[in-house]
Amino acid sequence: MRVIAIANQKGGVGKTTTAVNLGAALAAAEMPTLLIDCDPQANATSGLGFNKDSHAPQLYHVLLGEVSLPDVIRKTQMPQLSLVPSSPSLIGSEVELIREPQREFRLATALSHLDRNLFRFVIMDCPPSLGLLTINALAACDSVLIPLQCEYYALEGLSHLLRTLRLVRSRLNPRLFIEGILLTMFDGRNNLSRQVEQEVRRHFSDRVFRTVIPRNVRLGEAPSHGKPVLLYDISCAGAKAYLSLARELLHGQGGPS
Repeated sequence: MRVIAIANQKGGVGKTTTAVNLGAALAAAEMPTLLIDCDPQANATSGLGFNKDSHAPQLYHVLLGEVSLPDVIRKTQMPQLSLVPSSPSLIGSEVELIREPQREFRLATALSHLDRNLFRFVIMDCPPSLGLLTINALAACDSVLIPLQCEYYALEGLSHLLRTLRLVRSRLNPRLFIEGILLTMFDGRNNLSRQVEQEVRRHFSDRVFRTVIPRNVRLGEAPSHGKPVLLYDISCAGAKAYLSLARELLHGQGGPS
């Protein structure tokens, strides 16, 4: 079982779009995949057709120790893709856990109760911050995938995130490595997008995925229908890009970086 956190403290870079559609693409490749929505905005939950305002048990209750992780797993429209849902109540967990011992390891402990033979991949969608929820995901995962928007400020904040990853690796999770940097919202007609891509590849070379996620209307429309883009329009450029990313992830070696 391979556990990957999708993280970047900058908002609007495509974390949830990547979590949902990479999860769906892995599921389409016959890889049983679990998506854990670690974001109180719960967009991954609603993007897969679930009510994010539901009072049913979800990740919040898992982190507080009220239920176990297997008890909150939900099947989605894709046979090989399952979800641990979230809701806005998850924001309260950061306050409620602040004085608890081992608070950074609540998600890791929850994952330890999961049968590792059930899933080939666990994808965790992190909130746009480096707070306790993201730290829990980083302490529980094997690797982190960093979506990076192709815009002027793309590299701002990345150095902060990389410092945080080094701290987490040294203090909480020595096995943590960077799965890769994923360029998102790429517009090939835009000189700035191409310049950002060149700059990122120059600085981070083999840490950057070959696959680039384009700006694509269908990617933006799919969540409003409660579907990953593969179920909404499998022929669109966005769907093809996430299928390509899944292939790259499956065929890549993966290792410390």
